[in-house]
Amino acid sequence: MKSGLAHLPKYDEAEPEALPRILRGALISLSHAKGIPHLGSTLSCIDIMVAAYWRAMRLNTANPSDIHRDRFILSKGHAAKALYVCLAYRGFFDIDELQELGTEGGSMAEHPGPNCMPGVEAATGSLGHGLPIGIGHAIAARMQGNDYRVFVLLSDGECNEGSVWEGAMMAAAQNLDNLTVIIDYNKWQATGRSDEVLHLAPLAAKWRAFGWDAHEANGHDVDEISSLLSSSSDRPRAIIAHTVKGKGVSFMEDDNNWHYRIPSADEVDAAFSELGLS
Repeated sequence: MKSGLAHLPKYDEAEPEALPRILRGALISLSHAKGIPHLGSTLSCIDIMVAAYWRAMRLNTANPSDIHRDRFILSKGHAAKALYVCLAYRGFFDIDELQELGTEGGSMAEHPGPNCMPGVEAATGSLGHGLPIGIGHAIAARMQGNDYRVFVLLSDGECNEGSVWEGAMMAAAQNLDNLTVIIDYNKWQATGRSDEVLHLAPLAAKWRAFGWDAHEANGHDVDEISSLLSSSSDRPRAIIAHTVKGKGVSFMEDDNNWHYRIPSADEVDAAFSELGLS
């Protein structure tokens, strides 16, 4: 049975193509061992976060508060496991500390708190707040004459929130060309299909109408996402990243039961086998 983190292969920087599979394995293992849900929501966004943390962002793992660092705001705070796992494997803190996830009184809660762990920028999870926080960071950079960039990861269901669209109008009015929003468009939210709960489509056209430089992309193509994150624009940028909820494990993909379900030991073994981690 592969439910313990000790069973995961160590990441070898010489094999970057293995990283998303390793991170998915860590997420599945943690969900089982700690009884923490929202697994499908973490698996859909992990390639986006690999593109950000390993390719596009300017970071300082030795000094996570470096004033010149790029900022990453995980607005979809229910996917906090993905953030913790990425920060650990990226070197912000020891991977073994992930064993403390969800422990009573511990630093890694199911939704992140500000500075709860090195590299965590904000308290999120009450959906719709991450973009306003990111706008604040982007305006602060301009006021301070700093050149850091701000990246905000939203869920598609989160785009139901009025605060997202109020923020979108403000960012365009302020011409925040140092701000990028990535929407994890996995087509599901807690209770149903995102486009059926509210009429989100056409999502890219909506962001363009609000004054953003909007692009659609394959959210599981690390090269494509990292290229968009790394390139410049004369306006705030929105990336509509088409993803699959539960990506990487066939029996989890596009199945909204994995919004709340916890994998059994046998399901962990089956997932590890599919990911090539057994």
